[in-house]
Amino acid sequence: MLFAAMAALLVTALCVPGAFADLGLTLALAYGAVRAGHITLFLLASRSDPGLRHSVVGLAASTSIGVAILVAGARLDGDARLAVWATALVLDMAGPLFIDTRGWRFVAEHFAERHGLIMIVALGESIVAIGVGAEAGVDAGVVAAAVLIAVTCAFWWAYFDAAATAAARWLAEIEPVQARNELAATRTPSCTWPWWGAVVLVALGMKDTLASVGDPLRTETAAALVGGAALYLLAHVAFKLRALAALSGHRMVGAFLLAAFLLVAPRVDALVTITVVAAVLWAVLAVESVQRRDDRRRIRGAASSAGA
Repeated sequence: MLFAAMAALLVTALCVPGAFADLGLTLALAYGAVRAGHITLFLLASRSDPGLRHSVVGLAASTSIGVAILVAGARLDGDARLAVWATALVLDMAGPLFIDTRGWRFVAEHFAERHGLIMIVALGESIVAIGVGAEAGVDAGVVAAAVLIAVTCAFWWAYFDAAATAAARWLAEIEPVQARNELAATRTPSCTWPWWGAVVLVALGMKDTLASVGDPLRTETAAALVGGAALYLLAHVAFKLRALAALSGHRMVGAFLLAAFLLVAPRVDALVTITVVAAVLWAVLAVESVQRRDDRRRIRGAASSAGA
C-alpha cells in the first residue's frame, strides 16, 4: 500500500505543471489514490485499536468528500476550477476539525520530526532553484548564488536552532491527549503552512533573480524574494506566540524591515536586493543568539536530557 501511494504521489507531482490545462482530472484521480492509500494504512494500523479505528473512519468520510469535489472540479475550466479546487482543499484539510480525535495516537516528537523533514525538503528545493537560475550565467551570478545560499542557511537556522525543539516539547507536555491532538491539527498547520509557502516563494525569487543579477528585479520577483522572507519571519512570530506564548520581537522587526525594503526593491540591482535580504535575516539571528543565549541553552539541554 505504501508503494502504491508513492507511485500515485509521483503521478500527482508530474501533473502539477498541467493541472489547470489537460491534466486536471489525472491529477485529481492520482491525488485521490494517495489519500486512499493514506486511509488504508490507517485502517490497517487500527485493526486492534477501536478508538483509532473510530477516528480513522471519520477521517475517511471527510477525505472522500474533499476528493470527490476535487474530481468534480477537474471537469471545469479556468477560475471555476480554481474556486472548486480551493473549496476541496479546505474541506479535505479541515476534516480533522469536525471528527472525534480522541482515538489518535499522537507522538509529539514524531510530529515535529515530520515537519522538520518537510522543511528540509523545501529548503533543498530552494538550492535546486539557485542551480536552475544559474544557467543564465556564472559571472556576477556566482556572487549572487553565494548570497542566496546564505538566505537558505538563515532559514534553516531560524527553524532548527531552537524553535523546532521547543515546539516538540510544548506539544508533548499538553494534557489530555485529545487537547494535544486538536492543537496539533489546528494551531500547528496554521503556522507551518506559511513557513513552507514562504520558502517556495523565496525559491521562485531565487530562480528568477539569477537570470538578471545586474538589473532590478521585476515587481513579482521582488515580491516573491523579499516578501517571502518577510512572511517566513512573521510565520515564526505567529508560531512562537501561539505555541510558546512568547513574542519574537526581533523577527517581527526583521519582517517589517523587509516589507519596507520591498517598496524600493524593484528599483535597485538584484544583487543589492538579495544582499539586503540576507543581511536582515542574519542580523536578526545574530541578535537573537546573543540576547537569548540562556533560553537556547536551556531548550537544547532539555532536549539532550530527554534524548538520553
